[in-house]
Amino acid sequence: MSENTNEKPHAHPTPGLYLIILSILVIGTVLTFFASTWDMGVFNPIVALTIACTKATLVILFFMHVRYSSKLTIVTICAGFFWLLILITLSLTDYLTRI
Repeated sequence: MSENTNEKPHAHPTPGLYLIILSILVIGTVLTFFASTWDMGVFNPIVALTIACTKATLVILFFMHVRYSSKLTIVTICAGFFWLLILITLSLTDYLTRI
């Protein structure tokens, strides 16, 4: 039987990496709480969405194992987000054009 030596082995996350990601998510949750109590004016939603998107990205990449998946899985995830952006854009277009 022949072996394909050109394939690179799939890396898997270690328990230490899970603890680091979990720590970052807990810190993000604490930052979200303090950001909601601190008045930053116009920047409140920007800071809150930045923290939320960062936490969501970490969960998707590491806890859902997308970081270690095939390229087809990554393309599928990106297509889902692209579709979500299309739906949000169409909804906002309708909402912003109302009198």
